[in-house]
Amino acid sequence: MRIIALLLALALSAPAIAADTPPAVTETFRMKADEAHQGVVADKRYIYAISNAEIGKYDRRTGQRVARWQGDPKLFHHMNSCILDRAMLVCAASNYSQVPQASSIEWFDTRKMAHVRTRSLGPQRGSLTWLDWHDGSWWAGFANYDNKGGEPGRDHKLTTLVRYAPDFTELGAWLFPPAVLDRFAPFSTSGGVWGDDGLLYVTGHDRPELYAIRIPEAGSTLLHVATIGLTTNGQAVAWEKGGAKRTLWSISRAGSEVVAATVPNVAR
Repeated sequence: MRIIALLLALALSAPAIAADTPPAVTETFRMKADEAHQGVVADKRYIYAISNAEIGKYDRRTGQRVARWQGDPKLFHHMNSCILDRAMLVCAASNYSQVPQASSIEWFDTRKMAHVRTRSLGPQRGSLTWLDWHDGSWWAGFANYDNKGGEPGRDHKLTTLVRYAPDFTELGAWLFPPAVLDRFAPFSTSGGVWGDDGLLYVTGHDRPELYAIRIPEAGSTLLHVATIGLTTNGQAVAWEKGGAKRTLWSISRAGSEVVAATVPNVAR
């Protein structure tokens, strides 16, 4: 009877344990890419690995690099992340770790692997680490740091999401929720992309975590929906363009690898 009672207790407790298991991505692909130090973008045919002043273009089928852009490090101090807009890479860049913080947006033609356009944002609300297009607007993540790269009187708690019109006129701005800021500290946000479920997915600098966030109905602080486990440690992220649904790309900086994973649905 004692054994039966024990088995019954275990059976009853199993669903509760499972319910407490945090959501996590399912890794589907991993490949070496020398430039994978800041971020990655991918479509069905190519992978673009991003470093401070370099972008490597890789054939997904063979894993071979087919083209490479190399910029002047004096002009391209710290390229943080990119998104794919048709045949263009649109990249967030900054002067990290210099102060005062200044940022720019850089465009690259993926067919020629050439830099074709720039827009200086100058000093803003921090250091621009990511940019995404959603709902007819540009959305930008501005990082602030406690130590290296931070400005006096500003720290990670001033990490800010800004919404811009197509001409980069500011339309609104939000602070990040305390629970997420605690995980960013002493660094800040490194990646951010809008999901097809209406949630914003952001990463920090070094934790293997993806934070699902919602815009509040009122007020100026974002809402934390869920924390999703990653198999990589922060840095920039990007949805696969035109490929498998909810496939998110990230990097393993330590191994100079690009990684694809399926993100579970956490919208509620």
